[in-house]
Formats: sequence, C-alpha cells, structure tokens
Amino acid sequence: MSYGDPNNPYGAPQGQQPQQPGYGYPQQQGQAPGYGYPQAPPVSPYGAPAAPTTMPGSVGAARVMLWVIVGLQVLGVALFAFSAVALNAAKNDESLKDNTAFQDLVGDSTGLIWGYVVFGLAWLVFAAVLATKFKNGGNGARVTILVFAIITAVLGIYPFVIVGLVHTILAVLVAVFVGNAAGKAWFNRPRY
Repeated sequence: MSYGDPNNPYGAPQGQQPQQPGYGYPQQQGQAPGYGYPQAPPVSPYGAPAAPTTMPGSVGAARVMLWVIVGLQVLGVALFAFSAVALNAAKNDESLKDNTAFQDLVGDSTGLIWGYVVFGLAWLVFAAVLATKFKNGGNGARVTILVFAIITAVLGIYPFVIVGLVHTILAVLVAVFVGNAAGKAWFNRPRY
C-alpha cells in the first residue's frame, strides 16, 4: 500500500499532506504521554527506584495496631494476675478448706494462671520492642514482626477464643500491612 492510499490505516488523513518538520511546522519535542500512560516512579541516581523517605500509612497503622496489642496485653496480664491472687486467696480460705469439690476444681490452676501471667508479660515486652523497631528496623525486624503477628493470631484463636478475637484481628492486619509491598519497601530502604 502506498502512503496516499485511502485504505492505508497508517497514512495521512484524506485531503491533507503529511507534515514534516523543517517546512514551516515545528518539531514536537518532549511531548508528554497521552491518557492511559502511567508516570514512571521516581528513580534514584543509581537507577533503582527511590526508597521511601516517610513511613507509608499502612506501615504506620501496623505500628499503632502493635501498640494497641501491647495495651491489650497489659490488661490481660493484670486480669490474669488478679485472678491468680483471688484464686490463691480462695484456696487458702478456712471456710473452703473442707470443701473437697472446690479444692479439686482449683487444684494446681493457680500455677497455670501464674504461668499465663509470665508468658503474657514476656509477650508484652516482645511486642513493645517490635513496635519500637518500625522507625529504623531492617528486613530482619520486618520478618520478626510478621512471625510475631502470625503467632499472635494463632494464639488469639486457640486458647483465648472470645477474648483473643481482637488480638487475632489486629495481628492479621499487622501481618498484612507489614508484609505488603509498602512494608517491604519501608523496611528494605537504605539507611545512611
């Protein structure tokens, strides 16, 4: 097909001559891409995509949720400690010493509850340390936060079904927000 052919889809519109630069028509330079073309992400001087300079919103939300988990753990540890003290006091009460059904029911449960207190306290401290690592922690902190969030979600489901539901939801959201692309970019950014 020739350039002047009316059936040529690449030819000039009918009735017009092809325009060439230099013959009274300015050459178009630096024309912006048309609709539908996304703009390229910023590039660092070394050719790689630029690292984020501020914490993405989803990562900041994950940090806040981790602090909420810390607060909930404080309440849980206090509740378990109060329960263990009350149960121990009831176990040593003179009026209940002769009640064998109560003594069998209580048994060694105060030791188990104190074990929950110690575990909850250790988990609380671990969560607080991880919440402080969001600002300048690397990929190792990201992986540790992911593992912590997944284990917290599982523990929220099994032993503490009703009370742990909030823990489970928050932990799943922390894992999603830290594990997404914005979380990966934030924790893998270069630190100077």
